Amino acid sequence: MTGAAPRFDAIVLAGGRARRLGGVSKPDVRVGGVALLDHALAAVAGATAAVVVGPPTLARPGVATVLEDPPDGGPVAGIAAGLDALPADGPDLVVVLACDVPRAAHVLPALLAAVGDADGARTVADGRAQHLVAVYRRAALRAALDALPAVHGAAAHRLVGGLRLVDVVDDRGASADADTWADVERLDAALGDRIDP
Repeated sequence: MTGAAPRFDAIVLAGGRARRLGGVSKPDVRVGGVALLDHALAAVAGATAAVVVGPPTLARPGVATVLEDPPDGGPVAGIAAGLDALPADGPDLVVVLACDVPRAAHVLPALLAAVGDADGARTVADGRAQHLVAVYRRAALRAALDALPAVHGAAAHRLVGGLRLVDVVDDRGASADADTWADVERLDAALGDRIDP
């Protein structure tokens, strides 16, 4: 079965307060006519199982939705809640994807292909590692979470600091996120002008 894409589960992080967007529900912001959360779910459509970490209002048919307890714990707490919600006997690889990266589908195949025998693969854009546009080995991710004194409020770079990660350079803007309204407008224009082959 040469060339078959590796199997994976997916955690889509859709929590947070979106302060730079004035506190709106970021997952519901539309880019290219589609909600950011739906872009993210489309990117991981090939997952064996997927879970959205966010409020119940974000529920989508056929996709589990969970929230870290207590809420607003940050991305690491979200990853922990998401991993707990996935089947324990799922595939070795787990995609972690922030919901505000509408073009992630363009970099995900490269991430899955790059893992090799490492603990995971992450996107690097403009010299900055994107730990929330990444693929991790389930056991390595679980061990890293268990090694933290607390997941609530923990920084993502601390979570992955001890992991052997392959860097996948994104020079096409596939990992660009929608943090501000200017980002949203830029991504909306790029996706709105896209012509699919």
